Amino acid sequence: MAYVIRPFDSDDAATLCAIFATAVTQIGPRAYDQRQVSAWAARGLDADSYKRRVSSGHVIFVAADGCNLAVGYILVEPDGHVDHLYRHPDYSHRGIADQLLATAEHYARACGIRRLYAEASDPARSAFERAGYQLMRKREFTIAHKDRDVPIHNWATEKWLR
Repeated sequence: MAYVIRPFDSDDAATLCAIFATAVTQIGPRAYDQRQVSAWAARGLDADSYKRRVSSGHVIFVAADGCNLAVGYILVEPDGHVDHLYRHPDYSHRGIADQLLATAEHYARACGIRRLYAEASDPARSAFERAGYQLMRKREFTIAHKDRDVPIHNWATEKWLR
């Protein structure tokens, strides 16, 4: 099946919420324990937050299937920070993350952004590495969740654009 990468439309917002929640809760347990997954999932955006992000200068690219239904997305902030890279678990191993990262890079170059960077989860780390991002360091931190600080980690990554 071919996927089209297209700009975010406000009608995508609720679907992106669902993609985030499903990806974190179904893919997250491959690398993180249940407390970590629950804390991570609780940090998801609501539909209006996606719309506000776009209106404040962030860009979201959506991977859409043949019916124009969003199956994955990437959110890039104006300074080159890749804040979200998620795809629905039913669409694993189909190159969607690679396509989204390539689109973000093309966009960044066109906008004069010289560096893309992200904090990649363990499951997303390989996609960033395939796209040429360098692993800078493992980040150990906590997420406040249900009156507790839940320890978790991810990977600081960056890619300089020439």
